[in-house]
Amino acid sequence: MSDDDSGPGASDAAVIWSEGYLSYKWAYTHPMNPVRLALTVSLAQSLGVFEGVDPIPPTDIDDEALTVVHTADYIDAVRAVGSGTAALSGPLLERLFGLGDADNPIFDGMHEASRLLVGGTLAAARAIANGSVRRAVNIGGGMHHAMPARAAGFCVYNDCAVAIKWLLANGFDRIAYVDIDAHHGDGVQLEFIDDPRVMTVSLHQHPATLWPGTGWSSEVGDGAAAGTSVNLPLMPGVSDRLWLRSFHSVVPSVLEAFKPQILISQCGADSHRADPLTDLSLTVDGQRAAIYAMRDLADRYCDGRWLTVGGGGYGVINVVPRIWTHLIAATLGRSIEPATVIGDEWLAGARTIADDVHSDYSRPPETTMSDGGDVKYQSWDGDTGQPPPDGITEKSQAQTDRSILATRRAVFPLHGLDPEDPRD
Repeated sequence: MSDDDSGPGASDAAVIWSEGYLSYKWAYTHPMNPVRLALTVSLAQSLGVFEGVDPIPPTDIDDEALTVVHTADYIDAVRAVGSGTAALSGPLLERLFGLGDADNPIFDGMHEASRLLVGGTLAAARAIANGSVRRAVNIGGGMHHAMPARAAGFCVYNDCAVAIKWLLANGFDRIAYVDIDAHHGDGVQLEFIDDPRVMTVSLHQHPATLWPGTGWSSEVGDGAAAGTSVNLPLMPGVSDRLWLRSFHSVVPSVLEAFKPQILISQCGADSHRADPLTDLSLTVDGQRAAIYAMRDLADRYCDGRWLTVGGGGYGVINVVPRIWTHLIAATLGRSIEPATVIGDEWLAGARTIADDVHSDYSRPPETTMSDGGDVKYQSWDGDTGQPPPDGITEKSQAQTDRSILATRRAVFPLHGLDPEDPRD
């Protein structure tokens, strides 16, 4: 993994941003608070990441743009509940469309706010497709759980799937989507489960231990698309070094075999050890390493074409702003050293904002861009019983390696690769 910034830089990259993203706001007690987006932008600005960069607004789309993924009845229902004109009862809206349950409570302007996030990811896709940039980031995107006719997992419209559909209709026929959110990227996988032009890769907490309960290694795609759904489920407690060992044992190989023209990365920040909703144990340093690994893969296999979006992440003060500031910096070719100290002015503002965030999600900000995590992983060498390095228990490494092998054995033969051979 390298974070050398010799590739595309700020002049060849785009940041998509709108203050309107802050209107995607659920109830006060809801985990997904848009303050995480505002704090990310302000932190990036305070560290000079945006110097000389003018963010691009989301594309102004109409409802027709959503229909490539979502049904007209569902779109109508979202619009109606958000404007207070729904004819159906609350229980019926919840049962039919997932609208109004604990995960997806109704809020004013729900349709418009959700559509704006899609417009952001479409703006990123269009900027890359027309050649004006090679990299683009939309931290407001990453709503990977939304289904064609149902809200799910805090996601109303699936911006990732809509953008992929647009790319398929505009000259791309080999698209790779890599999802590092702690939750399985189920909505995107389902949309392209039988489409051999799209490879979806998801590394996530094991479905036996976390919602949505999908993303088993055996889910590999249907029909002609067999091998293009790649799932690497990891048990709770997986730390930076084992997570990175897993990533590098699977992802580069399947991308090399697939030969994508563009890489889309969903960079949910909820695999962090302090996330209140999940049980993985990555640090900011581990997640930063994953971001740069994906950027390197885009440079290696996609001529640098890399579209990045946000996603989950519920440490809205102490975690998400740091990780996504690293993400923006990586996209712009402006690496931030992990040891960088965060300025007092930003810290004071974040502490003030924390007073308005529910106590479950408002741990105070950290003072540097690092957690002091160790990202020196030991490469997987096959089913050899390789002894773990210092600080990693035999049990945790064996457990992780079982997941690696299960995924490789399920997927690699479908690409003509040897699952037992670490060279493949």
